[in-house]
Amino acid sequence: MSPPFRLAIAGAASGLDFPPADAQGSTGHPDGVHATARIRAAYNGRVTTLPQLRSDGPFHLRRLRSQGSAATVGIIGAMSAPLGGDRLTLDVTAEDRAELEVTTAAATLALRGPTTDVATYDVRLTVGEHARLRWLPQPLISAAGSNLRQTYTVELAATSRLLLREEQVLGRADEEPGHLVSRILVRRAGRALLDQRTAYGALEPGWDGPAVLGGHRAVGQLLVVDPRLDSRPGPVLLGEGVKGGCALLAPLADGPALLATAVAPTTSKLRELLDEAHALVLAR
Repeated sequence: MSPPFRLAIAGAASGLDFPPADAQGSTGHPDGVHATARIRAAYNGRVTTLPQLRSDGPFHLRRLRSQGSAATVGIIGAMSAPLGGDRLTLDVTAEDRAELEVTTAAATLALRGPTTDVATYDVRLTVGEHARLRWLPQPLISAAGSNLRQTYTVELAATSRLLLREEQVLGRADEEPGHLVSRILVRRAGRALLDQRTAYGALEPGWDGPAVLGGHRAVGQLLVVDPRLDSRPGPVLLGEGVKGGCALLAPLADGPALLATAVAPTTSKLRELLDEAHALVLAR
C-alpha cells in the first residue's frame, strides 16, 4: 500500500473571496512542492464519466469501482514529500447531474519537513445543478512540529447536494500536535452559507481548554447540504458526554443544510459520532 501522502492547508482569502486556481503543475524547489490535481465529473445521460483525472505531485488519482450511475475516485499518496513550503491544490468539479464520491486510501500525515515554512492545502469543490458530491477522506493527522493551513472553498448550485466530512487527529500517540488552521467557505447559489475557521496547537491560546476540546485529540465535522432538507429541526446533542466525546447537529441559517461538529478521545469514537449524525440526517 502506498504511504499516506502528507499535506498541509491553504490560507484562505479574507471574507468569501475564493483564490484562483494555480494554472501550473508541480514544481520542484528547495522550499517545497507546488502541485495541482484536478477531477472533473460529467453526466452523459446514463452514467457519470470522468473526462478529467489529472494527477500531480503527491496526488495519484484512481477511478474506483462504484455502484449505479455514480463515479468514485480514490486519492493515493504517490510521494512522501516534506511539508515545509508545500503549496498543494485539489480542484474537484461535479458538473450538472453528475454524481461523484472522492475518498483517500489512507490517513494524511502532516509533518514538519526540512523547513519551518507553513504548508498549504487548498481543496476546491464545485457542484453543478442537480449534481451530488460526497467528499469522504480519511483523517488528517497533525504531527508534532508541523505547520498546516487548510482551506475548503465550495461553490454549490441551488439544486446541488453535498456531503463533506472532515476529521482531524491532533498529534500521534503521546505527542503534542503541530499548528493546524482549517477553514471551510461554502457558497450556495451565489450566497454565503458557511464561513468557519478552527485553529489548534500551542500557538492558539486556549485551544485545549474546556471551552474548546476539553482534552480530546480527535475533532471533526459533517456538512450535509440538500434541497430536500426543508424542515428546520432544532439542535441535537449526541454522545456520552465530556469523557466519551460528543457531537452537536444543528441547521445552518441560510440554506437547507445541517452541520455536525464532534470531539472525541479516539478516531473510532469520532467516526461513530459523525456516522450517528449522518444517520439522523437521512432519517429526517
